[in-house]
Order: sequence, then structure tokens, then C-alpha cells
Amino acid sequence: MRRVSPKINPANKLPFQSAAQEETLTFTPEIREKRHAVLGQRSLDRIGNTPLLRLDRLTRELPGVEILGKAEWMNPGGSVKDRAAANIVAEARRSGKFGPGKALLDSTSGNTGIAYAMIGAAQGFQVTLCMPENVSVERKHILHAYGANIIYTDPGEGSDGAIRKVRELAAEHPEKYFYADQYSNDANWRAHYHGTANEIWQQTEGRVTHFVSMMGTSGTFVGTARRLKELNPQIRCVSLQPDSPFHGIEGAKHMSSAIVPKIYDPSLADMDLGIATEDAYAMAKRLAREEGLLVGISAAASVVGCLQVAQKLKKGEPGVFVTILCDSGDKYLSERFWEEE
Repeated sequence: MRRVSPKINPANKLPFQSAAQEETLTFTPEIREKRHAVLGQRSLDRIGNTPLLRLDRLTRELPGVEILGKAEWMNPGGSVKDRAAANIVAEARRSGKFGPGKALLDSTSGNTGIAYAMIGAAQGFQVTLCMPENVSVERKHILHAYGANIIYTDPGEGSDGAIRKVRELAAEHPEKYFYADQYSNDANWRAHYHGTANEIWQQTEGRVTHFVSMMGTSGTFVGTARRLKELNPQIRCVSLQPDSPFHGIEGAKHMSSAIVPKIYDPSLADMDLGIATEDAYAMAKRLAREEGLLVGISAAASVVGCLQVAQKLKKGEPGVFVTILCDSGDKYLSERFWEEE
């Protein structure tokens, strides 16, 4: 039977159509779906469903091993933190905690702040952020571009100094701010429980054997690991953190010496590894020059962790490793390590 396409209606009208064109143009559901995929999305609709990239050249001497990275810089704000920030804002709106007239307040090492600032610009609310003075200059420029208010804290205190400052502001001005508190907010890890983990499961067709992730707030690791273990209890989940309290992996936490996030659940980790800053720097350069991938420092550290675990497998033992390439390296190009050999 020949399919009869419905006439276009005002809801489907393109901005350049004349009245005559409106009467004659018709669209099948398939064409409408494709057209809206191109013209009908807002920037925030693009959060999530990031591709999984195969890092073939790193595993040439590891037969049976695949390392796959979630390309989280494909999110509109440029990092994995878009997921948590969007869910935190949405949950706060639904619950009534974040109503009209309040500004969003939180501490950040950069990426979550960028996500908040982007969402605030798109939805029309003010964002105030506390962050260490020594974050990369690129992150500062992006935050200023989105119009965020920034309060810089002592770089020697790292992310903990920003947390302490933001808690002071939240306590002093509860009527002024919605304190998003990404380190304690369950909406953080739930974004990954409902999103990231299910994407990984679907994209690997259930073949994933290892999930490896660097931790800052721990939301990505906690939410993704929790869900993946429900889908298959045999999946090995490996948490990563810097190997020293003094490190250069922006956004990552050395848990034993830092303020531990309330959402952190160490029981989800089958293994916890410390990653050296120098190894992360070296991997960032290696990924750029061998895989053609310009990724951030914590993303590179996550790949280091994958290789460390993969190299401990028995020879020929298969392994499908998935990690989070949390952001692009373009936010770190001012860092000196790129020039060092």
C-alpha cells in the first residue's frame, strides 16, 4: 500500500517557508525526525549519549584487550560534569529548593563550574563559584565568557579551600543562594546511574568487563559502578585517585588527605589505584601523538589506570575496559608539561 504523507502543519513549518510552500510540502515521520535532530535541539538537549572511542594503538601488545573511552568533551559544556550539573539543577527545581530569585552557589575545580555557568546562561539564573586560584587560565576564560561570578581561593588549599569558602557563603546568605553542593548531592551520582552506566552497557552490548574512573566528587565512579554491578556483578570497577596529596591532576581528590565527599562509596571499588601526575602528563602527550586524541589530565590518568590493570591480566585473557575521557585537552594547553620532553 502506498504511504500517504500528511500535509505539513504549523508546528512543522520551517522558518523560510512561504504560505504556498506550506500547502504543498509534506513530511513523513522519518523526515520529520531527522529534521528535528538537526534544527530542533537546544544546546542542553545534547548532554549525554557520548560516543565510545576505541584506543587501538595503546593495546597493540595486549592481545584480547580493548580500551574504550567515553568522549565526554562532546557534551555542550565540554566535559562529563554537564551530566551531574544538569541533574542537580533539575532535581533542585523539581523539589522547590532552587526557586526564582536565587543564585546557584558551589565550589568547583573548573568543569562543574563551567557546566553550571552554561546551564545558568541557558536557563536565566546567576551562578557564583568558589575555585582555587591556580586552575588553568582556559577554565577561567570560559567561566567569564558564560558570565559566572568567581571567588578565587588559596591554591595551596586546593579544592578543599574552595569547599570551606563556599560553605561559609551558604551559611551566611541562605536566602540568596541555592547551594548545589556537588560533593554531597545524590543527584550527582544518579546522573551517571541512570545515564552513563546504561550508555556503556548498551554501547558495549554488555561486553564490558572493567570500568575504570578517576575520582573528584566520586559521582561518576559511584553512579556508574553501582549500576554496572547491578547489570553484571562480575564487572570489575576500579577507582583511581592521585598517588599524593600534592599533585597536578586538576579536579581529582587524594581521598585519605582531603575532605571526603559524602556521596563516595568505597565499597563499590574492586580495586583502588594511585596515579602519578607525571604518568598522567606523559599519557596526555601520548594520546595526542599516537591516538590523535587531545584529552585533559584526569582523562589521561584514567587511561593510565586502564593500562596498569590490563597489564596484570593473564596473557591472552580478554578484557573490555571502559573509562571516562572526562574532558578535552584544550583547557590545559597553557600547562608547561606539553613542552617538556
